[in-house]
Amino acid sequence: MKVGVLALQGAFREHREALESLGVAVAEVRTPDALARVDALVMPGGESTTMHHLLASSGLVDPLQEAIGDGLAVFGTCAGLILLARAVLDGRADQTPLGAIDLTARRNAYGRQRDSFEADLRITGLEGPDFRGVFIRAPAIERVGDAVVVLAEHNGRPVLAKEGRVWVSTFHPELAGDVRVHERFLQEVA
Repeated sequence: MKVGVLALQGAFREHREALESLGVAVAEVRTPDALARVDALVMPGGESTTMHHLLASSGLVDPLQEAIGDGLAVFGTCAGLILLARAVLDGRADQTPLGAIDLTARRNAYGRQRDSFEADLRITGLEGPDFRGVFIRAPAIERVGDAVVVLAEHNGRPVLAKEGRVWVSTFHPELAGDVRVHERFLQEVA
């Protein structure tokens, strides 16, 4: 299995390193041609408006929507979640989400950079101790559709969810020093 990491902006290096530590072949994705050569894709955190513009300018929006529609497994973290959502609150009017998972996200729901935090998360199906979630200017999941499965919550709000082969998290698993979330995603979609 070859896993792509969207490498336009954001924490793509950290995701690449987490995946490589699991022995996975990883490719950085910046073009439609690179996207066509991967079996799964991780969309990192970063700045969602900038990432949206870079997806458009690199010609990736339509190929990405098509690939996800054809069954490409994708995991969006933080800004990646915002890009994959069906609807986005507090976004820019010209920022159209990909609609890959039936949920509504709210940008920067937990506050500014100084309001970033870490929290222990109990994740359904994850063995061992709680997972340390790193929330940096994190979005919130405000609504989930009937087919969306919530895998973890923090203070009663969903923070890790999936619908079919699309996974999203409001936190940054790549910054936790713990690759179990990446590993679980890969095991489920392989």
